[in-house]
Amino acid sequence: MMGYLPQADWEGPVAQSLRAHAERLKSEHLNDLFARHPNRATDMVLELEGLRVDWSKQRLDAQAWHDLMAFAKAARLSDSIDALFQGLPINETENRAVMHMALRAAPDDGYVVNDEPVMPQVLHIRQRVLAFAENVRQNDAISDVVNIGIGGSDLGPLMVTRALRKSAKEGPRMHFISNVDPGHLESVLSTCQPKSTLFIVVSKTFTTQETMANAQQAKAWLMSSIGESAVAAHFAAVSSAPAKAVEFGIQSDRVFGFENWVGGRYSMWGPVGLAIACAIGAKGFEQFLAGARCMDQHFKTTPLESNMPVVMGLLGIWNRNFMGFSTHVVLPYAQDLERFAAYLQQADMESNGKRTQRDGRVVKHATGPVLWGEPGTNGQHAFYQLLHQGTDIHPVDIIAVRKPMSDMEGAKESHQKLLANAIAQAEALMKGKSEADSPHRTFPGNRPSTFMALEALDPYHLGMLVSLHEHRIFVQGVLWNIFSFDQWGVELGKVLAGQILAEWSGAEAGDHDASTVAWLNWFGPK
Repeated sequence: MMGYLPQADWEGPVAQSLRAHAERLKSEHLNDLFARHPNRATDMVLELEGLRVDWSKQRLDAQAWHDLMAFAKAARLSDSIDALFQGLPINETENRAVMHMALRAAPDDGYVVNDEPVMPQVLHIRQRVLAFAENVRQNDAISDVVNIGIGGSDLGPLMVTRALRKSAKEGPRMHFISNVDPGHLESVLSTCQPKSTLFIVVSKTFTTQETMANAQQAKAWLMSSIGESAVAAHFAAVSSAPAKAVEFGIQSDRVFGFENWVGGRYSMWGPVGLAIACAIGAKGFEQFLAGARCMDQHFKTTPLESNMPVVMGLLGIWNRNFMGFSTHVVLPYAQDLERFAAYLQQADMESNGKRTQRDGRVVKHATGPVLWGEPGTNGQHAFYQLLHQGTDIHPVDIIAVRKPMSDMEGAKESHQKLLANAIAQAEALMKGKSEADSPHRTFPGNRPSTFMALEALDPYHLGMLVSLHEHRIFVQGVLWNIFSFDQWGVELGKVLAGQILAEWSGAEAGDHDASTVAWLNWFGPK
């Protein structure tokens, strides 16, 4: 290992001091922290171009925050940020740079990988993608676009397309197929007509098992209605294996590639975002990129103390490693962000769900938390009971939007109710409530939350929000001394699934445990 990223010292004096702070603060109530620090509600807030982050309801004080920042500086976090933006191969297990920021960059940003400028090629492909998307939007013969992918080829584009519903009113109907369960494909295609449907197959290698199975079935569905010759006009592909896409029957000028320095779950800023561009148009997609670039520049140039991704990353480190909270809850008070928590699950848990340090040793500290959540106010009538009165504490991110997401009559009043609930939940989690004569009605409070607000749920601000979390995840991976940009943990199950399929087709049986053998016999072909 070349060691492009410095190692944080988890046994050093700063880490020990942070553990002492945590023990002290575990017996402190947030109500008391606010009482002792009158300016807490303004001092623990950051704002950037219509994105406001308030972490005043987190369970830490100035002393703990000082040492958290000292921990980041001792780990030379700034050097790691520089390494990221310099295009060094910080994804060391795959010997790759991590340069998804270039996909949303401006022409003069000057990103370089392996001593080669990458912006000319990025801009060329971006122009092709946006031109194709505009042609799709202007083609009245196309009523439906179906994106076939999985993981990063699905969750990001799906989340953004749903979130930017208001920006997609004039585009085609958008659909997303990811699950190899044929019911997923069937439920989508039952609403489409072959003659007016465009399929986008998104697979970096064009060999992804689930994606290619769905693509073959979609192709058969199309051919059964309008013939094999229709494939060329009804399919496009996003892949780094263009020859395989052409072999599938897709015209070469409808295949859009991307480089190996773009990880799947960070790829929607480029050709993988073709479905997004089809939904919201070229101008909307460019605004989405611009918002993310704004956060990139902020992360790259802003001192650690006022750097949004750094602050968010350190809060996660504090809650996971020093306060001992094992989950992270994301509660968007915007129905259009209904898939945001699911998107973040992959971005976060596939990145930082690691048990091996960069030096190959097993970590001795906790790494990625379990991330989960649903939109408010629905969640209030489902799992908030556990958040308020459960035996475990689950730190919460509440996300709200200042401007209403609907133009319907009465929407303004409903939006005020939505915002009132968001603000009230953060207050209730913090303050709690005591009823001496009824322990069942007592809320302990002291439950930490961070409140984030967007000026509007538009492409620019959504781009900022997503980029914020991408960099927050990077910060945490750096401080945990793990590699955030590989995902070897997803490989074993894929290999075994392929082996089982081969056995069901007549291959020699593998070395399975008794339970697996029983299930193979129960489910296997009869």
